[in-house]
This record gives sequence, structure tokens and C-alpha cells, in this order.
Amino acid sequence: MAYLATQPRDTLTLISDIAKAQEVSSSFLAKIFQGLSKAGLVESQRGATGGVSLGRDPGEISLAQVIEAVEGPMALNRCLLLENPCKNAPTCPLSPVWREAQGRLLGVLEGFTLDQLDGRLPGTA
Repeated sequence: MAYLATQPRDTLTLISDIAKAQEVSSSFLAKIFQGLSKAGLVESQRGATGGVSLGRDPGEISLAQVIEAVEGPMALNRCLLLENPCKNAPTCPLSPVWREAQGRLLGVLEGFTLDQLDGRLPGTA
């Protein structure tokens, strides 16, 4: 995603080019792009002139959105998962600590957008 953020807005980029620049396998990257596409963070076009591009302006895509599109909901501890909250949370002395840490993590990741990463990853400068 950081690589795509450095490309001209309406340019399609081959997944194989991104994979080479980031030193990851194309098949692995293609699987990641499925989740990113489903979340509307990237757009793809098939065919000989196909490729991928950002689905929105890089300033509108937070790191939290990228991570959650690929990994699902983030939680520092499984007791924080909304779909399966811990039954001990109301009386657990660590619950407030986990919740504060979770809030801070999400705050940082939601506060950074792709346009703020320009040139910070290998192959993006």
C-alpha cells in the first residue's frame, strides 16, 4: 500500500512489480490484495493492461484500515474482541489496562495515513 501511494494516482501497477520492489512473492501479495480490494482500499483491473491502484486518495487511507482489511479486527488480547468478549472483563484488574493500550494503538494507527509513509519502506523512494 505504501508503494502504491507513491505511484501517480491513476496509474495501474502490476502486482509482480510491487512484489519485486517489496521482496515478497507475487502469489502472497495477490492474496493480500483480495482483502484490500474487498475493503475498497485498492482497485484492480484484469487483462494485459491491468494492474492495481489505490481505491481512494492516500490521505484517506489509515494504517488501521489497511491492517484490518488484511488481518481482520485488531486486538492486543483476545479478551478485547467484540465478537467474543471475556466473561471476566468486568472484574479483571488487567481489563482497564488492556483497553487503554488497545485505544492508544488504534489511535496511532488510525492517525497515520498512507501519504505520511512516502519513502519510508524499501522500494518506495
